[in-house]
Amino acid sequence: MKPVSIGEISISRVVESEGPTNPRFLIPDATPEALARHVDWLAPHFYDPAVERFKMSIHSFVVRTPHHTILVDTCLGNDKRRSFGPWNMRNGPYLADLKAAGVSPEEVDLVLCTHLHVDHVGWNTRLENGRWVPTFPNARYIMARTEFEHWRQSREGDAPEIMADSVVPIVEAGRADLVSCDHAITDHIWFEPTPGHTPGHVSVHFRHNGQEAVITGDLAHHPVQFYENTWTSRPTLDPAQDSATRRRFCETYAERDVLILGTHFAFPTAGRIEPLRDAFKFIA
Repeated sequence: MKPVSIGEISISRVVESEGPTNPRFLIPDATPEALARHVDWLAPHFYDPAVERFKMSIHSFVVRTPHHTILVDTCLGNDKRRSFGPWNMRNGPYLADLKAAGVSPEEVDLVLCTHLHVDHVGWNTRLENGRWVPTFPNARYIMARTEFEHWRQSREGDAPEIMADSVVPIVEAGRADLVSCDHAITDHIWFEPTPGHTPGHVSVHFRHNGQEAVITGDLAHHPVQFYENTWTSRPTLDPAQDSATRRRFCETYAERDVLILGTHFAFPTAGRIEPLRDAFKFIA
C-alpha cells in the first residue's frame, strides 16, 4: 500500500505476512464455483484464478498525526505458542520492518486494537528475560471494554494463552485504556462499533480537513465479503450480526468519498466501496 493522506493524517502499513490463502480455509462459502462470478473485479489484486487462492495480508497500520504516532493492530508477534503451526513460535523481522518504516517502539504513542484475536495483538508484547512486557513502552493501548471482558472470561481455543501473553501483561503494566466501542481517540480519530466478528469489534474512523478513511479490522477479511455480505469467516462469533454489520457498513460508505483500508487486504489495500447490482464491490 502506498502511504495515504487524510488531511494532515498519514496512513501506511507494515506487513508481517502476505501471500496466497485457500479461500475455504477462511470462508467456507467461498468455493471456486462461487468465486468465479467475482473474478472480473477481484483479480488481479485480491484473487489469483490460476491457483484459486485469495491474496491476503497480515499487517499493522502506522498512523502519523501532527501530535501522535499510532499503530492500529499488532499482528502475530514472535516467540508465542499457538495451536496453528505457521503462527507458532514465530521469529520474524516485524520490529526491524517497523524501524525501516521510520518508527521505533519507543516513539509509538497509541496502540489501537480493533479486537483481540491472535493476529491483531501479537506484538502488543515481546519476551524479555522470560517475561512478556509491552513492546511499545511509552504507548497507551486502547481497546474496547466489551471486547476485553468477553475474552477475559473465554476458554475458547487459544484465547486464554493469547490473553495471558498479549493482553493481560499490558493491563498489569498499567498501559491499557478500556473504552467504549464508540470512543473518540482524538478530535479526528474514533472507534466505530462493528460487532459480530467479535462482541466488541471496532473499526477506526479518520476525518481531517474534509477527507475521511476507515480501517476495517475484521469487519471484512477479504473484499469479496462486501458483495457476499452473508459469507462469514470461520473465527466469527455471531454470523448473523456480522453479516448485518457488514451490510450496514457498505450501505453507509458506498459511493461516498471515504477511503476503506482493509486490515487483511493485500496490496494495494486501500479503495472505495461501490454498488454492484444489489450488492457492493471494493475498487482499489
